[in-house]
Amino acid sequence: MTTDSARIHAGLANIPSAVDVVVIGLGITGAGVALDAAARGLSVLAVDAHDVAFGTSRWSSKLIHGGLRYLATGQVGIAYESAKERAILIDTTAPHLVRPLGSLIPLTDNVRTSAALLSSAGIRAGDLLRVAARTPRSTLPRPRRISAGEARRLAPAIRSEGLRGALLFWDGQAEDDARLVTCVARTAAAHGAVIRTRARAVTATGTSATLRDELTGSEVVVSARAVINATGVWADSLAGDIKLRPSRGTHLVLRAERLGFPKVTVNVPVPGSGSRWVFAIPQSDGTVFVGLTDEPVDETPDVPQASDDEISFLLTVMSRGLEVPLTHDDIVGTFAGLRPLLDADGASEDLSRKHAVHTSPNGVITIVGGKLTTYRRMAEGTVDATGLTDVPSPTARLPLLGAADRSVLAAVQAPERLVRRFGTEAPAVLASTATTSGLSSDDLMTPGPRGITLAELVFAVTHEGAIDVEDLLDRRTRIGLVPADREAALPLALRALELGRRSERSVS
Repeated sequence: MTTDSARIHAGLANIPSAVDVVVIGLGITGAGVALDAAARGLSVLAVDAHDVAFGTSRWSSKLIHGGLRYLATGQVGIAYESAKERAILIDTTAPHLVRPLGSLIPLTDNVRTSAALLSSAGIRAGDLLRVAARTPRSTLPRPRRISAGEARRLAPAIRSEGLRGALLFWDGQAEDDARLVTCVARTAAAHGAVIRTRARAVTATGTSATLRDELTGSEVVVSARAVINATGVWADSLAGDIKLRPSRGTHLVLRAERLGFPKVTVNVPVPGSGSRWVFAIPQSDGTVFVGLTDEPVDETPDVPQASDDEISFLLTVMSRGLEVPLTHDDIVGTFAGLRPLLDADGASEDLSRKHAVHTSPNGVITIVGGKLTTYRRMAEGTVDATGLTDVPSPTARLPLLGAADRSVLAAVQAPERLVRRFGTEAPAVLASTATTSGLSSDDLMTPGPRGITLAELVFAVTHEGAIDVEDLLDRRTRIGLVPADREAALPLALRALELGRRSERSVS
């Protein structure tokens, strides 16, 4: 596999008229299905009406959960599956994009002794899941109780009054959820899958899909041995017999300095709940995400919006654990995503995050439910359900593009930001964009808002299917989460589009 062989394109020009598998939807699940099928030797066409990671997959907390949150609600099977998949991502398939992150529960008067004991027991149970998943302590250290002083050093903004120490445990964090989806899609392309954005599925059956090129308006019918619906919260548009009950999860975006540049996630209990927490998660780009809500919704817009009540809820609960309470003025951005939960009795926060594979009467196979961490297992089960191959899935041992042991990643001769986002591909990304643009490495790597660079933006145009500013700033990078940063980065994005298009014109 080479960097140049792994490309995403927009539109439907030059696609095959018949394939083994058509995948509809290029969130993390659809991209994962495309990779799993292609890695087993099946011919694959994977499409999305908008862009890679356009929907729910870019609105996550960016955490790669080991299952602790599911233990709290008694979902032991899902917790174990999450721990196994976290181990695969963090040590084998994506160590360049998934890393350990400490998580802190401050022990203050907001956390009663009984609740602290329950949390400690849950954390120990979570560590047993780590052992069962064979994740070494060198990757995820042993959980422990720490002093108040150490807690304040890790999270300077936490409330000192009544602080009697903290519980420290470890989980996984994605560098960027949309970056992970893009990497999975490009890895699928490297294995022969055809990946196309701006390609809407108008109708689908178990043996064909009518696709519309959203750039030209033309339509084409593609024959297939299996058609897979991986459109998430919009799955019922292609499978009317699927009943979903979506819920909205909202986050606030703060500048990291507002919380004293925390080194760990800070967890604050929701009053009156024994299993719900609000957390503040530090990001590598100098922001902190505060989340998460779980609000049932009736509508499924393309881009969900945070409600005033959710924003107030997150501010109020998180402020209970901070020395200086948060205000609306501290918020520099918000984002919200929709969870594709299967309908069942009970409140939305109690619905299982377990995924399901369903075949409709018209033959379309739909994958719904699940979560970012377990995308690979979801994809494996979906391809198994097609019955098209007896070849077992290789994806648990298949590194994504750029993946390598951390000692190898540390030795890669390329700027740190590119290594964090492209792993061992970083030198090729820089060399490719230098050739494309005619600019020096220094010009390409001059940092813009929150560290973004011209190099990664140009590469997004030439290799990752980006065709407009929204693709570049809202998905290939996450600058768009902060409107002020997005505005500041606009000239850089426009320049990248021109350089990338100039390269495409010269090739054609």
